Amino acid sequence: MKTLAIITARGGSKRIPRKNIREFCGKPILAYSVEAALGSSSFDTVMISTDDEEIAAIGKKFGAEVPFFRSAETSSDHATTSDVLTEVLAEYEKRGQNFEIACCIYPTAPFITAQRLREAVAALRDSDADTLLPVVSFSYPPQRALVIRDGCLVFKHPEHLTTRSQDLEKHYHDAGQFYTFRTAAFKKNGNIMQGKILPLVLDELEVQDIDTEDDWRLAEMKYALLHGENEDGSLPAPRIVNIPAEEKKELLRRGVLHNGNDQT
Repeated sequence: MKTLAIITARGGSKRIPRKNIREFCGKPILAYSVEAALGSSSFDTVMISTDDEEIAAIGKKFGAEVPFFRSAETSSDHATTSDVLTEVLAEYEKRGQNFEIACCIYPTAPFITAQRLREAVAALRDSDADTLLPVVSFSYPPQRALVIRDGCLVFKHPEHLTTRSQDLEKHYHDAGQFYTFRTAAFKKNGNIMQGKILPLVLDELEVQDIDTEDDWRLAEMKYALLHGENEDGSLPAPRIVNIPAEEKKELLRRGVLHNGNDQT
């Protein structure tokens, strides 16, 4: 059963210029995705889908393949992830290469680890599911959400106004790191988020959206807390650590962590 890792990294980025290759804690952020994919030993091929020569060069430097570049259609702001994956798989088929399982990996996900990728590929392979999706639980119950109407706050779900938090069903959201999927199901459905989807539940400390400059700074702060330094100066795989009280207080204040207090 052949497997393919597709790291999607186009050159355009509006909110954070050159985001996909910007330095993050000592090396281009793209490198973390490449190294995790290669380190997992779960893929026959690790490639980068890009339209950018510099991104391609950096990806190759860290060990990824760039056998072809994106078309103009999949390089635009309007191209979807599904468009990109469809093009990549079709191009490989033209070259006589077919893959049963693929993994779409985002280039700005430095918290991805080889171990998580190994778990994902193995779990999907041993199941009858179409897709495996890393998720993280909402830190606050969505059933307690508030909305503003006519200038006033109202409960979106008033039926849960007095429900204890521990009695509410747990909700999860996409961790925004990678998607492991069966290529046959993807070709049939045209979307990796259809069919039977397995969860891979991640710890909150393993997840951080990076869409703004503030996100970037928070991600670097969190990354530094999760990592130490090996004797050779390299960074080991992430680990969950006991955060000193003062540092945890600052992370709570900035919204990186949540205290998890339930309200009744």
